[in-house]
Amino acid sequence: MSVVVPTRDRPELLRRAVGSVLGQSYPGVVECIVVFDQCEPNLAWGELDERRQLRCTRNQRSPGLAGARNTGIMIAEGELVAFCDDDDEWLPDKLSEQVARLSEEPEAAVAGCGILIDHDGRSHRRVPPTDHVSLRQLLGSRMMELHPSTLLVRRRALLDGIGPLDEAIPGSYAEDYEWLLRAARFGSILTVRKPLVRVYWHRRSFFSDQWEAMIAACLYLLDKHAALRREPRWMARISSRIAFAYAACGQGRAARRWARQSMAANPWERRAWAAYLVSLRLLSPQTAQWLANRVGRGL
Repeated sequence: MSVVVPTRDRPELLRRAVGSVLGQSYPGVVECIVVFDQCEPNLAWGELDERRQLRCTRNQRSPGLAGARNTGIMIAEGELVAFCDDDDEWLPDKLSEQVARLSEEPEAAVAGCGILIDHDGRSHRRVPPTDHVSLRQLLGSRMMELHPSTLLVRRRALLDGIGPLDEAIPGSYAEDYEWLLRAARFGSILTVRKPLVRVYWHRRSFFSDQWEAMIAACLYLLDKHAALRREPRWMARISSRIAFAYAACGQGRAARRWARQSMAANPWERRAWAAYLVSLRLLSPQTAQWLANRVGRGL
């Protein structure tokens, strides 16, 4: 079992994440690979149990999450590969329950689980809606429950079938969602329908205000995965994200154009309405984000 933890300049959060990986109840060997992205490796640790290994390395590929994850994937030695972001925390039985789930269906390649979102003193429980997540479900929803820190994949399928993370996606934004779309084409994604990962939302979260990267990445997704354009509601979801990002970086005319396109396909698309209000300066992007986060949603 190999666990890849990408990190950049968050030492106190990293220690919590690594501690939760090394502290798993899973009885097998766990190799924790910490990949330092655009910073020097620096992680002193005490004596480890004989079934736990800790390796630190630099990102040897393109800067960003995709390159850092791929660096870890390429040197991983376990038959199974998992991911944990440096600001998240695994609950103790996370690996044990997912390994058991994969053993129930040996033909499956990927397993996810539910999450607990911690934000501003509140905790929100999010679990996958089904035992198997299909490509169609993922085209219709980002399905935030399948956070990258929940994913466990068979290494052979990862390298020889699904493929590694796409390092060409702008800013590494939505690289996890792009990978999930490919994984779901390979086969349905198994789920453990209980929260096994604690996800922390905070101002130091990467991508919290990288609006131009979000716009470019969403356009990249639409170009690479044409299926997202197949149904109006699917397209409306991506269009609303583009609209909000344009609004947040002050390009009101472009924001309203994308928002109208989204609303026409799905009048209930909340991001499109938020984008419109932000574009008219009736709402700040920070307030819109805070309101969404308060109920365990993202923009």
